[in-house]
This record gives sequence, C-alpha cells and structure tokens, in this order.
Amino acid sequence: MTPDSAALGHVRDRVDRALQAFVSEQRGVLLAAGDDLRPGAESIAGLLAGGKRLRPAFCYWGWRGAGGPDCPEIIKAAAALELLHAGALVHDDLMDASDTRRGQPSVHRQFEARHAGRGWHGSAAAFGMGAAILLGDLLICWTDEMFHASGLPPGALRRGRPVLDRMRTEVFAGQYLDLLGQAIGDETVAGALRVVEFKTAKYTIERPLHLGAALAGAGLAGTDDAPYAGGGALTGDGGAAGRDGGTAGRDGSLTAAYTAYGLPLGIAFQLRDDILGVFGDPAQTGKPAGDDVREGKRTVLLAIARSRATAGQAQVIDRYLGDPLLDGAGTAEVRAAIAGTGAVAECERMIGRHVSEAIAALEGAPMTGEAREALAELAVAATARVG
Repeated sequence: MTPDSAALGHVRDRVDRALQAFVSEQRGVLLAAGDDLRPGAESIAGLLAGGKRLRPAFCYWGWRGAGGPDCPEIIKAAAALELLHAGALVHDDLMDASDTRRGQPSVHRQFEARHAGRGWHGSAAAFGMGAAILLGDLLICWTDEMFHASGLPPGALRRGRPVLDRMRTEVFAGQYLDLLGQAIGDETVAGALRVVEFKTAKYTIERPLHLGAALAGAGLAGTDDAPYAGGGALTGDGGAAGRDGGTAGRDGSLTAAYTAYGLPLGIAFQLRDDILGVFGDPAQTGKPAGDDVREGKRTVLLAIARSRATAGQAQVIDRYLGDPLLDGAGTAEVRAAIAGTGAVAECERMIGRHVSEAIAALEGAPMTGEAREALAELAVAATARVG
C-alpha cells in the first residue's frame, strides 16, 4: 500500500471513476460478442480495481506543472496509462509464472483454472497463457482508445502521442532486458540498474511527467498546437498565470527538470519494490512472501547481496533463488542471508540518496508551485510504501 498523499488522492479517485466508466462501456462491447466474454471482462475489472495510480498521478502533475488546468480531460488521458500498466502486468505475470497479482490469482492462472475445472479439451496451461496474452493485448489497445477519447484537443493529443509511443517502446525494452538477464544469469548491479531504468524509472515516472507536459504544450500559443485552455487561465505565452520562475516557454528546462526528478525517483521506487519483493507482507503487497526469490528475479537487492555474500550466504541464496517450491522456512532462511550481507541497508541508503536527488531537482524548476509541492509529496508516497 502507498501512504496517504493529498497529491495522489487528488487524482486517484477521479482516475478510478474514469476507468470504471470506460471499462463499463467496453464491457458492453465485449458482451455483444457473447456471454463467453464475460469472464474476460470480469477479470479485467478485477485487475483494474487495484493499483496505486502513480503513473496517472505523475502525468496529471506533469500537466499541471506545465501550466495545464485542472480538468476532466487530463484525468481521462492520464487514466489511459493505467490500462497500459494493467496490460503490461498481465504479460509480466505470464512471463514470470506468477500465481497472484493484487491479492488475487493472476490472469493466466484464472483461465487455467477455468479450463481445468470444466474439463475442456487440450492444455489448461496453454489456454490460460493464450487468454492472458489476448487480455493483455486488449488492455494495451484500449490505452489508445481512452487516450484519444479523453476530450483533449487534437493538437494536444498530437503532441502527447510520440511520448506515449516512446513510453511503450521503452517498457518493452526494459521487459526484454529483464527476461534476458534472467536467461543469461546476469548478477551484476549495473545490469539490474539498466533494467530498472527502462522497465521502471522511465515508464513509471519520467515519461508520464513528459506526457503531461507535452499535452499541456506550454510555449506554443499562437500556433496550431496551442495549449489547451479549457477551464484554466493560461497566459499568452502558453504558461499558467502565476507560474514560478517567469517565462513559461522554457519547455526544455521543464522537461529536463522532470527527467532529473523522475529517473532517480524511479530507481528509488524500484529499490523499494525489490525490498518488498523479498521482505514484504503478503497482506500489503498482494504477492506471496519472498516472491522475487521464488521467481528468480535478478534485482538490484539480489545483485548487491550476491556481491557481498560470504560463501555460506551465497550457498543459501543459490539454493532458493528460482525455486518455485520455496516455502515459509526457506523464505525465512534466504531473508536472513540477504539481510546478513548488508544489502537491505545499502538499498535503504540508495533510496534515501535518490529521493533527495529527485526532490533537489524540483528546486528552481520552471513549474507551478502547486506542482512542485505535489511532486515532492509523491516522491515520499512512491518510496515509503509497504505494498
């Protein structure tokens, strides 16, 4: 779970409502093809009922920092990122052979069980895999549909589309690097951090911020791509009245500030995830205890632990890493070995340094004061969580 945050709560509830409305409409489209599609629609609704909504929140505050007004259109556009994320999670769970997601069976396991329980023909595992691929693809396709139906002007959508496209390509790259790292047994910290940059830091924080800024289009007044002004007070130079730092046309400086904030914060976010993946409480994380160890994930935490481990500690880690039958006793043993290397303490220090670096990047950045405060608050919410 993520600590209560006004900056996140301001967005989360409205994103939830936007997603519910969109999925309700799409449910009708699916069921028009027959009641056989009902389990798929229900599986999607169940998956989307959970989640922290961080990507939409960063997109929204990226927009507000660039001078965009508070309006329902940006909420709908930002909510589309949650569909992309849900699709990526469905595929990620399939690739990792994960049994659970957000406290319920992962999508491929749901459909595997459905096949097995009804005694259908063929392989239950293959059926579950096929259903997960299709539903993950559907969610990713819906990203475009919800984004373009957000109500933002065509010019804003044209500016945002290249950022959204790049975000999707980068998360694919990160996902493949993660898959490759596990296949070749890359146990280096550098290799793990490379995966983090593309699979998490850019995808979760940097690009959503860039997308919000691109949609706001500060500095483009007087062109065909002039910034959206629905319901907000935008000045003639494309920025918000009252923007800190004067000229709102310094789009490059704002984008650079978002990168300087987003990348270190994204690393800190993933480091927290690494710790929770081994030491987290299943009631909070929605995943079994020690799931990262069970799945054999090559995380930064594990890379640091292996680089510092004694022969005995390395033996314990090697014994359990990637063991699908890892039980409670084994989880306790590997936790003790990892903690004994000092890797957890080092990750906590890294989190602190990266969060400080991110917050420092906000100082003097050409954004609204409200957005600066919100992003500082989100930095804490993203990294001080317990699930």
